[in-house]
Amino acid sequence: MKNYFNKLKSYIVAHKIISIVVFIIIIFIGYKVYSSITSTTGDTKYTLSVVSKGTVISSVDGSGQVSASSQIDLKPNVSGTITYIGVKPGDQVLAGKLLFSLDDTDAQKAIRDAEASLESARISLDKTNIQDSDQNLNANLAKAYDDGFSSVSDAFLDLPSTLNGLENLFNTPNLSYNSVSRYGQIATDYINQANNLYYQANKAFEKNNNDFRLLDRNSSKADIESIINETYQTTKILSDAIKSMKNLVDYLIENSNSSSDFNTTSTTLYNYSNTMSGHLSSLLSAQNSIKNYKDSFSNASLDIRGSELSLKQKQNALQDAKDKLSDYYIRAPFSGVMASVPVNVGEDASSGTVLGTIITSKKLATISLNEVDVAKVKLQQKATLTFDAIPDLTISGEVAEIDSIGTVSQGVVNYDVKISFDTQDDRVKSGMSVAASIITNMVQDVVIVPNSAVKTASDGTSYVQAFDASVTGAVSGNSQIFSSALIPGQIPIETGLADDTSIQIISGLKEGDVIVIKSVAGTTTAKTTPSILNAVGGSAANRGGAGGARLGN
Repeated sequence: MKNYFNKLKSYIVAHKIISIVVFIIIIFIGYKVYSSITSTTGDTKYTLSVVSKGTVISSVDGSGQVSASSQIDLKPNVSGTITYIGVKPGDQVLAGKLLFSLDDTDAQKAIRDAEASLESARISLDKTNIQDSDQNLNANLAKAYDDGFSSVSDAFLDLPSTLNGLENLFNTPNLSYNSVSRYGQIATDYINQANNLYYQANKAFEKNNNDFRLLDRNSSKADIESIINETYQTTKILSDAIKSMKNLVDYLIENSNSSSDFNTTSTTLYNYSNTMSGHLSSLLSAQNSIKNYKDSFSNASLDIRGSELSLKQKQNALQDAKDKLSDYYIRAPFSGVMASVPVNVGEDASSGTVLGTIITSKKLATISLNEVDVAKVKLQQKATLTFDAIPDLTISGEVAEIDSIGTVSQGVVNYDVKISFDTQDDRVKSGMSVAASIITNMVQDVVIVPNSAVKTASDGTSYVQAFDASVTGAVSGNSQIFSSALIPGQIPIETGLADDTSIQIISGLKEGDVIVIKSVAGTTTAKTTPSILNAVGGSAANRGGAGGARLGN
């Protein structure tokens, strides 16, 4: 009996364990099913960022070596007559001191011309803005429609009476078909043509008149433009009918024995013809005015953009002229001693003329640049210097000299550029390798985005991608990950200066906009329904323990 109760107790324990296992399996399967439904593994992941303002620095990089004590030959970048020499051999000079100057008459004239051109471009832009403003264009177009409606109204004052007068002429005995046909085939052809055109004009007038009665000056522009065109065609057909009738009458005057019978008719037709010609001219002018003013809307923005571009070009030209002026004044690139001054006031100098030689105990970096990079470099541009032997040291410097004649090696032209150190460090030794980054351009406080955000369309234009705010919600910082099966839209942009990490946005975006800076395509993972047996941890053959308990004898 005791054995029986022990077996019963084992059975109850086994049953509880099986119930717990089944419950765990149900929870596990439910979790897997929920995960498979809600998973976004297959969606593309987008990194969103808020557009901000910052600084973009353009630079050119080169490498070379450090020189210990050095001397630099001072050479002008332009040609001209020497007008000033402010030093003599042996003089101590400080960095920035004016040493030589050349005749800058041409440079000053270039600046004046550039300033005049810039002012002319400003005036042209102002005039374009005034002439092409939406308010003016709308006013001009509205007047064109109003004038066109007036031309239609004027035409309808004469069209009915002219048609009636022409009909009365057809009904006179002298111009009846039978009377005219006696004058031969030419006369018959004239009257047939006149009758046919009169019929067309009368039919066109009936429809034209019905359409005109439904309109007034406040009707839609499309309806007014349509009635102008329709009235022009009606008037043209009637004018052709009058001309044919006049040809007939003139023929009868030439070939009739009683030409006086047709003289009055000829005068009447002449007056009709002049009246219709006046209406045709007025209606055609209205058509052209409307077309021209409508075209002006599409051309206005192009005119303004063209004027703005011209203004920008003139601003650049003025800045270039001012930069060119500085080339006529040669200053000490660093403090030192004048070793020689081999020139005199009044002599002519060119880009190869040595005006003087300055010696300094400061260290210099001499780097080599290719012909593309050296074209961007100018004297006194700032540079950053780093050293392989001293990884933690960075020194600022300034471009002190640029070779005017390059060195050709295996078909490649390189130019040496010397950079003076702003500060001296005893750890820097002569002959050390140096890397220099020369700042050639910089813009500050401009709208910038990461380079990875800018895409190029098939037509060569640039764009960025962005989602609607209703899709992404609020984004307050950078590098927010957003998963979506939707494809972001494209925003056309105009780019400016770029560096290794960022690019300037001239138009198309503003600070605070949210854009896509990176996207990663999603992956789809095959999902299998979890097996109850696997969830337990093995096959039926491998399971034992409580599951095998049973009541026995």
